[in-house]
Amino acid sequence: MKAMILAAGSGTRLLPYTVKRPKPLFPILNKSLLHLTISRIRQVGGNKIVVNAHHLRSQIKKAVHDAADIILQEEERIIGTGGGLRLALPHFGQDPVLVVNGDIYHSIDYKEVYNSHCKAKADVSLVLHEYPRFNDVAVDETLRVTGFNRSGTSSGKQERILAFTGIHVINPEVLQIIPPGTTCCIIDCYRKLLEQGGTIRAHLATNHFWTDMGTPADYLKLHADLMAHKVPLYEELAEAAAGVPFVGLQHAAIGKDVKLLDWVCIGPNVIIEAGATLQRTVVWDGAVVPAGSIIQDAIVTS
Repeated sequence: MKAMILAAGSGTRLLPYTVKRPKPLFPILNKSLLHLTISRIRQVGGNKIVVNAHHLRSQIKKAVHDAADIILQEEERIIGTGGGLRLALPHFGQDPVLVVNGDIYHSIDYKEVYNSHCKAKADVSLVLHEYPRFNDVAVDETLRVTGFNRSGTSSGKQERILAFTGIHVINPEVLQIIPPGTTCCIIDCYRKLLEQGGTIRAHLATNHFWTDMGTPADYLKLHADLMAHKVPLYEELAEAAAGVPFVGLQHAAIGKDVKLLDWVCIGPNVIIEAGATLQRTVVWDGAVVPAGSIIQDAIVTS
């Protein structure tokens, strides 16, 4: 199975933290989200994975440089999700391609989604769910996508509005709709596909967990929920989670009279100087927490 992870975005909602590293490399219990996503795709048979990169792309290049099954697609400028997929088309072959946003943590089963698409004989399958904050995809009673931006068709069939999870399966020939070198969102391609009579199927996700870590508060809440075992834990995180509510102590230099409260996740090679207090905080690898600091509900990057 071939796949693509969309990892070129700037992560503006997570500024200033995305000045330090691209969002797909944000650590989750000290494992980068990108590596977690790659691992999950490999587990369901992914054997060629394209990762596109633009913002701080040298960091993503370093993160995947030694993986034989990863093709890094460096993009000199932002060309959008549609432009990125069109550029990657020569790598895909003829079989359907699993496409995943590089900034989501979720429990949706990739294998189920992929197999369901292959059986449905649709041009595209979008994984949708009920998420009022983002609901804007129109779906009819037969689970066909009929439109975007909350607008569907006037076919008379009952329609509902759902949210796109950022997970889809695409038949590669669909991408021929996009002219080479074009900058566009993949949704623009899907609109044209519908206009041309193509079929986009909705795969409904239920009883699942999903977050796009869209804000610093969302990122911290994911850690809090993982620490409290309120959300599904990837198997790659099981070892780290065994140390909750304080993760990473064994890899950090911790000074005298340091206080850790509620939960704290500490990355490798961190120095926490004497008398510091940390509460509900994620400390990235290599950071130094000055002596006497009082840090609450925060992300410490340096």
